[in-house]
Amino acid sequence: MAWLSLLLALGALWVAFTASSPGILFLALLVALVLFAVFVLKLASDRIGNRARSEQLMLDPEELRRLREQAEARKLAAAAQQNDAIR
Repeated sequence: MAWLSLLLALGALWVAFTASSPGILFLALLVALVLFAVFVLKLASDRIGNRARSEQLMLDPEELRRLREQAEARKLAAAAQQNDAIR
């Protein structure tokens, strides 16, 4: 869609360059400006959307707490194992 608006903006510029009436010239330049702005905003939106993280990959606070507890238990078990190995 973004590239289509760019092509339409170029077409509107071509109409503006070949226009013989000032009204058509102004209208074509206005249309070209709007279509170019749509192109830029759509392109920026696509780039931002591609870099955004998926909401499905985000953890809720309860899941995060559970994972922290598991990591702490593993750390304590490893420390206890190391102390047993030293004795």
